[in-house]
Amino acid sequence: MRKRAASSVNECMIKVDHAGENGAVNIYRAQKLMAYWRAPQLVANLKETQSHEERHRRIFKTYLDKRNIHPCMSYHLCGFGGFVLGFVTGIIGPKAIAATTYAVESVVLEHLQTQVDYLKRHDQDALAAVTDIIAEEQEHHDHAEHALQQPNLFSKILIRIVRFCTECVIHFGMRTTVRS
Repeated sequence: MRKRAASSVNECMIKVDHAGENGAVNIYRAQKLMAYWRAPQLVANLKETQSHEERHRRIFKTYLDKRNIHPCMSYHLCGFGGFVLGFVTGIIGPKAIAATTYAVESVVLEHLQTQVDYLKRHDQDALAAVTDIIAEEQEHHDHAEHALQQPNLFSKILIRIVRFCTECVIHFGMRTTVRS
């Protein structure tokens, strides 16, 4: 049985969130692999963060499955891109890991807050899915911000690049999802 395409903006939002969480799972998976070598002191935190992102992905998957909606076209692309980003920043080391998490979570938190404002008026189930993950995303952001303390020039540049790429992925996901 073929799943139907998303029919509303709120369903599109959750499809993009689901794809984004797949990207996040793979960022932390790759960073964790590299941290065994480059930053063993970060492995436990990266495992915990990855488990949070896996839970978030399941929350969105459950929402989509209940409505018989197929995943976003960018789902696998987000997973692959996340793994590459995590791998590269994991090789670079702890500052790059923190900068990446800080940048991604900054964009994600802004994106989620926009969704909350919209979903309050349109879809209580989608709102519940989104609000269920915000505290953990904030925790990831704050932990990374603390780890950065005083970002160097490289960290500042990496943050700008990762923020821009994350914003582009969300924008691309929303555009392609609304069209499908």
